[in-house]
Amino acid sequence: MERQELNGHGAAPPVQTSVPPEVVRAPKRMQQLSEARRRQGLSVRCVAQRLNLSVGDVRAQEEEQADITLSQLYRWQAALDVPIEELLCDPEDALSPRVLSRARLLRIMKTAMAIRRQARTEAERRLARLLTEQLQEMMPELKEVSGWPAVGHRRSGDDFGRIAENPIPDDFMHEAS
Repeated sequence: MERQELNGHGAAPPVQTSVPPEVVRAPKRMQQLSEARRRQGLSVRCVAQRLNLSVGDVRAQEEEQADITLSQLYRWQAALDVPIEELLCDPEDALSPRVLSRARLLRIMKTAMAIRRQARTEAERRLARLLTEQLQEMMPELKEVSGWPAVGHRRSGDDFGRIAENPIPDDFMHEAS
Protein backbone atom coordinates (compact mmCIF):
# COMPACT_ATOMS: atom_id res chain seq x y z
CA MET A 1 0.00 0.00 0.00
CA GLU A 2 1.43 3.36 -1.02
CA ARG A 3 1.83 5.98 1.62
CA GLN A 4 0.16 9.27 0.74
CA GLU A 5 2.27 12.36 1.45
CA LEU A 6 0.63 14.73 3.89
CA ASN A 7 1.18 18.40 4.41
CA GLY A 8 1.89 19.81 7.90
CA HIS A 9 -1.81 19.76 8.83
CA GLY A 10 -2.51 16.09 8.15
CA ALA A 11 -4.54 16.67 4.99
CA ALA A 12 -3.73 15.51 1.49
CA PRO A 13 -1.97 18.06 -0.73
CA PRO A 14 -4.38 20.35 -2.61
CA VAL A 15 -5.21 19.57 -6.22
CA GLN A 16 -3.36 21.86 -8.63
CA THR A 17 -5.56 24.23 -10.59
CA SER A 18 -4.52 26.60 -13.32
CA VAL A 19 -3.70 30.05 -11.98
CA PRO A 20 -3.51 33.11 -14.23
CA PRO A 21 0.14 34.22 -14.67
CA GLU A 22 -0.53 37.66 -13.20
CA VAL A 23 -1.56 36.04 -9.89
CA VAL A 24 1.56 33.87 -9.58
CA ARG A 25 4.21 35.68 -7.55
CA ALA A 26 7.86 34.91 -7.22
CA PRO A 27 8.68 33.18 -3.93
CA LYS A 28 9.76 35.55 -1.18
CA ARG A 29 13.51 35.82 -0.77
CA MET A 30 14.29 34.94 2.84
CA GLN A 31 18.08 35.19 3.09
CA GLN A 32 21.24 35.58 1.05
CA LEU A 33 23.61 32.95 2.38
CA SER A 34 25.13 32.02 -0.98
CA GLU A 35 26.01 35.65 -1.78
CA ALA A 36 27.65 36.10 1.61
CA ARG A 37 29.59 32.84 1.17
CA ARG A 38 30.84 33.96 -2.25
CA ARG A 39 31.85 37.39 -0.92
CA GLN A 40 33.94 35.62 1.72
CA GLY A 41 35.55 33.46 -0.97
CA LEU A 42 34.47 30.17 0.61
CA SER A 43 33.42 27.01 -1.19
CA VAL A 44 30.28 25.07 -0.40
CA ARG A 45 32.41 22.17 0.84
CA CYS A 46 34.39 24.43 3.20
CA VAL A 47 31.18 25.85 4.70
CA ALA A 48 29.74 22.33 4.97
CA GLN A 49 32.78 21.29 7.01
CA ARG A 50 32.51 24.35 9.25
CA LEU A 51 28.79 23.72 9.85
CA ASN A 52 29.27 19.94 10.15
CA LEU A 53 26.64 19.40 7.43
CA SER A 54 26.60 17.65 4.09
CA VAL A 55 27.20 19.63 0.89
CA GLY A 56 23.59 18.92 -0.10
CA ASP A 57 22.27 20.33 3.17
CA VAL A 58 24.36 23.49 2.74
CA ARG A 59 23.08 23.93 -0.81
CA ALA A 60 19.49 23.44 0.40
CA GLN A 61 19.93 26.08 3.11
CA GLU A 62 21.53 28.45 0.60
CA GLU A 63 18.35 28.51 -1.50
CA GLU A 64 16.99 32.07 -1.25
CA GLN A 65 13.52 30.84 -0.34
CA ALA A 66 14.79 28.39 2.32
CA ASP A 67 13.18 29.21 5.65
CA ILE A 68 15.98 28.35 8.06
CA THR A 69 15.83 28.70 11.82
CA LEU A 70 17.44 31.51 13.73
CA SER A 71 19.95 29.13 15.31
CA GLN A 72 20.99 27.94 11.83
CA LEU A 73 21.40 31.55 10.75
CA TYR A 74 23.70 32.23 13.71
CA ARG A 75 25.73 29.11 12.83
CA TRP A 76 26.14 30.51 9.30
CA GLN A 77 27.20 33.84 10.73
CA ALA A 78 29.93 32.17 12.80
CA ALA A 79 31.05 29.99 9.88
CA LEU A 80 31.30 32.92 7.47
CA ASP A 81 32.51 35.42 10.08
CA VAL A 82 30.19 38.19 8.84
CA PRO A 83 27.61 40.45 10.52
CA ILE A 84 24.16 38.85 10.67
CA GLU A 85 22.77 41.70 8.53
CA GLU A 86 24.76 40.43 5.55
CA LEU A 87 22.88 37.15 5.68
CA LEU A 88 19.40 38.67 5.73
CA CYS A 89 17.57 40.20 2.81
CA ASP A 90 16.81 43.88 3.08
CA PRO A 91 13.40 45.26 2.22
CA GLU A 92 13.18 46.06 -1.48
CA ASP A 93 13.13 49.81 -0.92
CA ALA A 94 16.07 49.96 1.48
CA LEU A 95 19.48 51.29 0.50
CA SER A 96 22.47 48.99 0.49
CA PRO A 97 24.69 49.35 3.59
CA ARG A 98 27.43 51.00 1.52
CA VAL A 99 25.10 53.59 -0.03
CA LEU A 100 23.47 54.24 3.35
CA SER A 101 26.89 54.79 4.95
CA ARG A 102 27.88 57.24 2.21
CA ALA A 103 24.59 59.14 2.61
CA ARG A 104 25.22 59.43 6.35
CA LEU A 105 28.76 60.70 5.76
CA LEU A 106 27.36 63.29 3.36
CA ARG A 107 24.90 64.57 5.99
CA ILE A 108 27.66 64.72 8.62
CA MET A 109 29.86 66.68 6.20
CA LYS A 110 27.06 69.16 5.48
CA THR A 111 26.66 69.68 9.23
CA ALA A 112 30.44 70.09 9.73
CA MET A 113 30.59 72.66 6.92
CA ALA A 114 27.67 74.58 8.45
CA ILE A 115 29.43 74.58 11.83
CA ARG A 116 32.63 75.76 10.15
CA ARG A 117 30.77 78.59 8.43
CA GLN A 118 29.03 79.71 11.64
CA ALA A 119 32.03 79.30 13.99
CA ARG A 120 32.58 82.37 16.17
CA THR A 121 36.01 81.60 17.60
CA GLU A 122 39.25 80.38 16.08
CA ALA A 123 39.07 77.21 18.19
CA GLU A 124 35.63 76.37 16.77
CA ARG A 125 36.86 76.96 13.21
CA ARG A 126 39.91 74.75 13.83
CA LEU A 127 37.77 71.89 15.19
CA ALA A 128 35.33 72.17 12.29
CA ARG A 129 38.22 72.21 9.79
CA LEU A 130 39.75 69.14 11.46
CA LEU A 131 36.41 67.34 11.29
CA THR A 132 35.92 68.16 7.60
CA GLU A 133 39.47 67.00 6.80
CA GLN A 134 38.89 63.69 8.60
CA LEU A 135 35.63 63.16 6.73
CA GLN A 136 37.39 63.88 3.43
CA GLU A 137 39.98 61.21 4.30
CA MET A 138 37.13 58.72 4.64
CA MET A 139 35.35 59.86 1.49
CA PRO A 140 37.33 62.17 -0.84
CA GLU A 141 34.21 63.12 -2.83
CA LEU A 142 33.06 65.19 0.16
CA LYS A 143 35.58 67.88 -0.78
CA GLU A 144 32.96 69.53 -3.02
CA VAL A 145 30.15 69.49 -0.42
CA SER A 146 28.82 72.74 0.98
CA GLY A 147 27.05 73.16 4.29
CA TRP A 148 23.34 73.14 4.97
CA PRO A 149 21.59 76.31 3.82
CA ALA A 150 21.61 78.95 6.56
CA VAL A 151 18.12 80.03 5.53
CA GLY A 152 15.43 78.48 3.38
CA HIS A 153 15.12 79.07 -0.35
CA ARG A 154 14.69 82.78 -0.92
CA ARG A 155 12.08 83.95 -3.41
CA SER A 156 12.46 87.08 -5.44
CA GLY A 157 9.74 89.73 -5.25
CA ASP A 158 8.19 88.39 -8.47
CA ASP A 159 7.89 84.77 -7.23
CA PHE A 160 4.69 83.61 -5.58
CA GLY A 161 4.47 81.01 -2.85
CA ARG A 162 2.50 77.76 -3.04
CA ILE A 163 -0.54 79.42 -1.51
CA ALA A 164 -0.86 81.55 -4.66
CA GLU A 165 -0.82 78.39 -6.80
CA ASN A 166 -3.45 76.60 -4.67
CA PRO A 167 -5.55 79.16 -2.84
CA ILE A 168 -7.72 78.04 0.05
CA PRO A 169 -11.43 78.82 -0.39
CA ASP A 170 -12.88 81.44 1.96
CA ASP A 171 -15.47 79.04 3.36
CA PHE A 172 -12.89 76.30 4.05
CA MET A 173 -13.23 76.52 7.85
CA HIS A 174 -17.04 76.61 7.72
CA GLU A 175 -17.58 73.47 5.67
CA ALA A 176 -19.54 70.76 7.44
CA SER A 177 -17.81 67.43 7.87
